[in-house]
Amino acid sequence: MIPYADAPSTSRRFLKLTQRVKREFRKTTWRYRALPNFLIVGCQKGGTSSLHAYLAQHPSLAPAAIKEVHFFDGGLLPSWEKYADGERLYRSYFGWDALLKAQGRQSYEASPCYMFNPLAPSRMAAMVPDAKLIVLLRDPVDRAISHYFHEKRKEREPLAIMDALFAEDERLAVARCSGNYKDLSWINHSYVTRGLYAEQLERVFEYYPLDQVLILESSEFYGDPKRALAQVLAFIGLDDIGFDVDLTPVNVGTNRTEMAAEVHDHLTAQFAESNKRLFDLLSRRFDW
Repeated sequence: MIPYADAPSTSRRFLKLTQRVKREFRKTTWRYRALPNFLIVGCQKGGTSSLHAYLAQHPSLAPAAIKEVHFFDGGLLPSWEKYADGERLYRSYFGWDALLKAQGRQSYEASPCYMFNPLAPSRMAAMVPDAKLIVLLRDPVDRAISHYFHEKRKEREPLAIMDALFAEDERLAVARCSGNYKDLSWINHSYVTRGLYAEQLERVFEYYPLDQVLILESSEFYGDPKRALAQVLAFIGLDDIGFDVDLTPVNVGTNRTEMAAEVHDHLTAQFAESNKRLFDLLSRRFDW
């Protein structure tokens, strides 16, 4: 009999062992597994977690084994370059290809760094050229502030917000110069840079035609998630007949406080040119 005090530790070890066995089994059977029909590629703090959760409830959709695969961006761990492990690793995250096709189900994943990472679009096009892409764009001012509080919550941001904004270029300089987009500052402290949507979408459109990319505005998604969900389902060739979905938002921050006007003014100025470029690129304006 396991002593009571050791039971939680034993359960955790058993769970880790079980997860490792499952991972290795998926890798062993990778040749028989699907590639995704579509990907949610951004933006971070734009509603990707909620959209992923809503879609996971649809009977004709099969999400990847984990929500954020982070394959085409190389992953979030500096010590592991996921993309170098190739198609064997990527397919291991998805279900059985023949079974999904027999059931008429589509597979998908959501990794919000894909739009932001300069290397990801070409990598996606090389492996999943026919996949459809879904992009959520949030007002970049609100996104940057939400991102800042996310990093504070994770205890990865010691600076006050204005100090963090002024420090961003210096923090990201190494990643920009070296092309190392797994640099933790590039991932965690890119408050303004992540909101420069025009240049990110221009990279995407180099490899994917516009009709293969669905762009949703985050506030519209939050305001009427059923309507946005219907747009997504139509885009991927499904309908929502009989689709009863729990629309509780996911991954909502709880530590946000009111920002001073100077923060909003500074960020608004930072994004003015990029927003105009975005509106011209899409021939569409957002209320930002």
